[in-house]
Amino acid sequence: EVQLAESGGGLVQAGGSLRLSCAASGFFWDDYTIGWFRQAQGKEREAVSCISSDGRTYYADSVKGRFTISSDNDKPTVSLLMNSLKPEDTALYYCAAVLSSNPQTFVAIATSAGYWGQGTQVTVSS
Repeated sequence: EVQLAESGGGLVQAGGSLRLSCAASGFFWDDYTIGWFRQAQGKEREAVSCISSDGRTYYADSVKGRFTISSDNDKPTVSLLMNSLKPEDTALYYCAAVLSSNPQTFVAIATSAGYWGQGTQVTVSS
């Protein structure tokens, strides 16, 4: 069974850092793109970042230069290092996986056709 398990959320002050991790099991990593969505209270769910097994990446404009995604294909695990956090980054962060090697496809279809974790809360105080 395909399973995604997130960890690393918490409470941090503005300007601080957190590292989120997503451990994947039950499928072949080489066939998938894995990444992160987030949903703030009262806001639309949005794609944050993703990475394919060959290392291609996507970042939302709002996090470019602050967040870095990486992967360990041997486990497999995908991590999101979040630096210079802002209160607007406060959200429930979900790990998602899509049967595609194209990061843009991940963004487009993850909501309707992807596998999802349970989410981990990130709260940034001002």
